[in-house]
Amino acid sequence: MRALTYFIATTLDGHIAGPDRGDPTGPDGWWPMAEDYVAHLVAHYPEALPGPARSALGITEEGTLFDTVVSGRRTYQIGLDAGLTNAYPHLSQVVFSRSLPPSTDPGVEVVDSDPVEAVRALKQRDGKGIWLVGGGDLAGALHDEIDVLVLKVSPMTLGSGVALFGESSFAPRLWSLRESVVLDSGALFLTYDRVRD
Repeated sequence: MRALTYFIATTLDGHIAGPDRGDPTGPDGWWPMAEDYVAHLVAHYPEALPGPARSALGITEEGTLFDTVVSGRRTYQIGLDAGLTNAYPHLSQVVFSRSLPPSTDPGVEVVDSDPVEAVRALKQRDGKGIWLVGGGDLAGALHDEIDVLVLKVSPMTLGSGVALFGESSFAPRLWSLRESVVLDSGALFLTYDRVRD
């Protein structure tokens, strides 16, 4: 069975975006993109970079971790606002939305049903892992389905914004640290496996 990995950038105080829910790495973004941070992404998670970034960096390999990306409507909207119907053309993309029409992009499937059921079905298919790119509300809805948590922790705090698991209900979960990488810029890459009963 395929694993669902929540691979997400977060601040020290657990925020994945600001209060406006905009793209923190976009043209008006505030997310620090240090050289060693980008180099680590390229070396270890090339499939997690959007198509335009992959082109600019000359990345052509498909990667070894993921072949599917799932997102919520607001996360998908960031790409649409940038003129991209598919920010990850090298991956199969599933967008959970009850308001979007079917996508005209053959690489994007809009699903208006329960994300938990849909992700469980995706896990049964053959292939590489499934990447949950965001947002926080979808991560909260899929909390029980997340098998691996990879946090790209920036050495900054926001004070308020979109929480890592959105406005989800109180539901403690245990995670086991598999790997930690500390970059010279102060960013951390922390990989956790879900502790299952």
